[in-house]
Amino acid sequence: MSIPGTAASNQMVLGQTTPGLKQINLDQIWGDLKAGIEQVYVHKHESMSKSRYMELYTHVYDYCTSVHQSGPRTAATKSKKGQPPGGAQFVGHEIYKRLKDFLKTYLVDLLQDGVDLMDEEVLKFYTNQWEEYQFSSKVLNGICAYLNRHWVKRECDEGRKGIYEIYQLALVSWKDNLFKPLNKQVTNAVLKLIERERNGETINTRLVSGVMHCYVELGLNEDEPTAKGQNLSVYKESFETTFLVDTERFYTRESTEFLRQNPVTEYMKKAEQRLLEEKRRVQLYLHETTQDSLAKTCEKVLIEKHLEIFHSEFQNLLNDDKNEDLARMFQLVSRIPDGLGELRSLLEAHIHNQGLSAIEKCGDAALNDPKLYVNTILEVHRKYNALVMTAFNNEAGFVASLDKACGKFINNNAVTKMANSSSKSPELLAKYCDLLLKKSSKNPEETELEDTLNQVMIVFKYIEDKDVFQKFYSKMLAKRLVQHMSASDDAEASMISKLKQACGFEYTSKLQRMFQDIGVSKDLNEQFRKHLATSSEPLDLDFSIQVLSSGSWPFQQSFTFALPQELERSVQRFSMFYGSQHSGRKLHWLYNMSKGELITNCFKNRYTLQASTFQMAVLLQFNTGDSFPVHQLQESTQIKMDTLMQVVQILLKCKLLVCDEEDSELQSSSVVSLYFGYKNKKLRVNINVPLKTELKVEQETTHKHIEEDRKLLIQAAIVRIMKMRKVLKHQQLLLEVLNQLSSRFKPRVPVIKKCIDILIEKEYLERTEGQKDTYSYLA
Repeated sequence: MSIPGTAASNQMVLGQTTPGLKQINLDQIWGDLKAGIEQVYVHKHESMSKSRYMELYTHVYDYCTSVHQSGPRTAATKSKKGQPPGGAQFVGHEIYKRLKDFLKTYLVDLLQDGVDLMDEEVLKFYTNQWEEYQFSSKVLNGICAYLNRHWVKRECDEGRKGIYEIYQLALVSWKDNLFKPLNKQVTNAVLKLIERERNGETINTRLVSGVMHCYVELGLNEDEPTAKGQNLSVYKESFETTFLVDTERFYTRESTEFLRQNPVTEYMKKAEQRLLEEKRRVQLYLHETTQDSLAKTCEKVLIEKHLEIFHSEFQNLLNDDKNEDLARMFQLVSRIPDGLGELRSLLEAHIHNQGLSAIEKCGDAALNDPKLYVNTILEVHRKYNALVMTAFNNEAGFVASLDKACGKFINNNAVTKMANSSSKSPELLAKYCDLLLKKSSKNPEETELEDTLNQVMIVFKYIEDKDVFQKFYSKMLAKRLVQHMSASDDAEASMISKLKQACGFEYTSKLQRMFQDIGVSKDLNEQFRKHLATSSEPLDLDFSIQVLSSGSWPFQQSFTFALPQELERSVQRFSMFYGSQHSGRKLHWLYNMSKGELITNCFKNRYTLQASTFQMAVLLQFNTGDSFPVHQLQESTQIKMDTLMQVVQILLKCKLLVCDEEDSELQSSSVVSLYFGYKNKKLRVNINVPLKTELKVEQETTHKHIEEDRKLLIQAAIVRIMKMRKVLKHQQLLLEVLNQLSSRFKPRVPVIKKCIDILIEKEYLERTEGQKDTYSYLA
């Protein structure tokens, strides 16, 4: 369709009129234009043809581009403040004014039909009229497109207030003439409808969403009508604020009433359901921005106001192992800022008490049964670790509560009190490892053993005195290696790897060197055999040795002992061989750690006895006689009397020897004889049982060494800190020492003070003159 004088040909030059433009009076076209607009608004159900639409568009276009007596106005000129509008501005202003008056009149008449309506009736009226009005206004906006693009745009660019594009003018008119008078009625009707839905009724949600769309649409920025982006002021002020107050009132009443009549567990389900409903409500018919404020309001009323009830119920749920309800409570309370603090504290106290109680139930048995002790700890940890993982979603604060509680009851419980030592836990844990890794008929499969070692590391993580564990573990590993009692080299290596990962290379360096020594010893034995094979005087017995580097192995040097003649030649031969291989090295023989096999020819059956070197020395004496007084055995073997007594008692218990005075206690004057009637179901018999005094002394020396090592570690830490800081206050030095050594053990403050005094005496530090409690480093 070609329309003469369209926007494309509308050009003006200052002081000139483009040919073809004509003068049009508004009254000439307004009658037909108004009739068309009335058809758009009043007779909206009648369809409008495209040609009629174009006629109306052309009326607006022709009028806006017509020339008037007051003179042309171009884009190059601007009206000054206070001057009457001229030219095209005047033309646009007049038609704009008439459109505004039409909309006002139309809406004022429309208001009469809705002013007395209430509840659903007012909502039906409001939403229907709004939808139709909004559609009609978009049509009118299209008819007035030229007015919007030129006159309205120019007015807005020049800062004129109260001028809008025609669709926005329609919104402002609706807001002033229909929304404001009906707003309270409509909002109250919406709130009543929502409350009915909350009470379980089915409502027409389209009525609510229609009102919400209108409120959102009305939120244009009247100061900057062309500004992009949504302004939700009308929606927030006229609906959301009241809605949130209404929501708080509704749930305050409901939650209080429900809790009065139902248990907390049922209330939590109700609260969970209500929070979900409100979330869906926003998705269904409210604006998305309401989500956060509505959630906060509901959480405050449904959860925060009842936190004390939740806290008291939390303990009951823990006592009854109601994990599902605990998970529900966690999910609800985690919505409240800083709401979980009390629950974490309650959980920590509960796990601590459960741990103490479980160990106490074991009684004295746990003191001497490492397996029972460690499994009791693991049972408690396993149960509450599963709870934290599932019910509490592995949340960091609850993980920390589990860790703190386990740390407390593992390091200080009934067993540690009975032993009067906080280091009992690491000692029992090391003994449990020894049970797992030592050869036994009950050894688990490789995969099962690996899982068990992983469980051991869980307990190890909580042990404060990791240095105590290291000492005991080191001693037991040494025995397993020397006695070839390890169930699996892979398992041994795996455990050391786990310890290294947990505590670093230094923690396991000696353990790894032990393995190296065993490997070197194998090669050395092979070389010694080859040496003997080429010798003109081969040994008449099978002899093997293990050479251990003294700095890595936790063994004490053996006391004086007269080696049996049968073994002397082998020892001398190896000493000479080793001396020729490594000049300058000295061998210290650990007879108390050595063992051998004796083949018997004096009994009915031929037995192979696996014995300690001391047992061998005693039994070999009976090659020269059938009976000996104990003191004579002591003279022959040079074994200390208290140790010899235990050796003889073990042989008596095995029934290899008999005592002439059976009923009386063994004395140095007692005579012991070889029992020729000895019988055993097995032909290979292990009589190598640890000595009680040996175990007791070993335990005492281990604890003594731990204390000595700790003092050296504390001194080293003090020197390191002071070397870096140069000058430091006493309290600060204590804190830094505690911090540095906490991964190995928890140093006691009096011991740190003692170490500081030692270092002052050794002139590593000095007290700073004139400054209280301050130390200086002496380079």
